[in-house]
Parts: sequence; C-alpha cells; structure tokens
Amino acid sequence: MPPGTREPEPLNGVILAAGYATRLYPLTLNQPKHLLEVGGRPILERLLGQLAEVEQLGHVFVVTNAKFAHRFREFAASWSGPPGVSVIDDGTTSDDDKLGAIGDLALVIRQAGVDDDLLVAAGDSVFSEGGLDDFARVGLEKNAPVTAVFDVGDLEAIKRYSAITTDPEGRITAFEEKPEEPESTLAGIALYFYPRSVLPLIDRYLAEGNNPDQPGRLVEWMYERTPFYAWQVPGRWYDIGSPETLEQADRDLSG
Repeated sequence: MPPGTREPEPLNGVILAAGYATRLYPLTLNQPKHLLEVGGRPILERLLGQLAEVEQLGHVFVVTNAKFAHRFREFAASWSGPPGVSVIDDGTTSDDDKLGAIGDLALVIRQAGVDDDLLVAAGDSVFSEGGLDDFARVGLEKNAPVTAVFDVGDLEAIKRYSAITTDPEGRITAFEEKPEEPESTLAGIALYFYPRSVLPLIDRYLAEGNNPDQPGRLVEWMYERTPFYAWQVPGRWYDIGSPETLEQADRDLSG
C-alpha cells in the first residue's frame, strides 16, 4: 500500500427484502419475489453474484419479514458465497404492520451492531451488467453517500420515479419524488452507499417522524444535510414490481 494511503474500511451489505409484492399475486402468495427466477436464476442469487464483485464487501444481511424468513434462510443455507449471508427477520406479517425500507435498514444497523460503511440494495433490482465494484469504489473514494441512478431517457417516464439533478462532479443538487414537471431524466434507484459517518443520520431521520418506507425519501432528506453523489448504472436496470417487468427482464436476460 502506498505511503499515506489509508487502509480500506470494512464494508457490509444490506439487501432490503421485506415487502409482500402484492402486485405479483398469485406468484408471490407463498414465495418472495426476490427468489423468483429471471434468466434462469433467482433474483437474489443474481444480485449477490454482482455484489461479490465488490472486493471490500465482507458480509451481507438480508432483511425480510416473518412470513418469508424461512424461505430466505433456506436460500442462505444453500449459498456458498462470497459474500457471507445472514437473514434478519423484522417480525412483520403483512403490509399493515411493515416497518418500511428505511425502518428495516435501521433495524439491521441496530440488531447487527453495524458500524462499518454500508452498501444497501433493494432485493428486487435486476441489473443487466455488473459494475457494482465501480459503484462501491466511488463511495469509498468520496467517503460520502452515493445513490445509483438510471437514465430513463424520457421526461414522461421519469414522473413514476424520483428525478435527480447533479452538478458536474456528480453531487446531487435537486431531488423530487414523482415530479409533475421534471427537468431531469435521471431516476434514483434503490442502490446506495452509506459511509459509517452518516449512519447516525438514519436514526435522526426516523426520530423526526419522516416516512419510514420508500428509501429514496432518505436521499431526499439527506442530500440537503451532507454531500450526496449519484452514480449511473451501466446497461439496463429492471425494477421487478409487476408481472410485466418480471417477464421483460426474464426475456431480456434469458439465453
């Protein structure tokens, strides 16, 4: 290691997988959508394989609900890694008592005693290409929070997402959830790097009574309080939230 270079900090991962995917019923009545197959592989297996590209990543915590915890534990027992995988049950049983994505993230930090940099991913995101090592590198180099973005290429399409505007250095200068008159086609997606220095802000966000769901809300709140950067994903990104997107991803990534 060159003189003056600091030793890389440990990096842990959190995969958010506590939703009930009611829009995918009946497929997800007794099966978490994160274990549905896309291109012949379970979504979670595909994501873990891409996270394994991140050299500094030591361990991944998959946070889920009481209904599906046993299914994820079965998966974790069959997973040979890397990275190592643990399952955390948030104790909820339905949409009515769910903690929300940000609430689940705070639960993992508290219950697992996490005090390292964190890479956080939605368990239902599918990326056509790797490159998550590059994403982690940006966060580690800047020692600042980073969100992944995907250019939907259309001002009408961005109205379904959160629109992000950045300066020439990639720092977020504007964030708007489901904008009515968007000025950017960069959509924020649920893939985040949070250095350990900002982890206390997550508890502060929740303590102030903010929305515990929709992880983009945390970005919207945090970028005005600390420098927050955006990183554009290579290739395609699929948000597996409906039968149509599931079928599209399966078609595109098969063969």
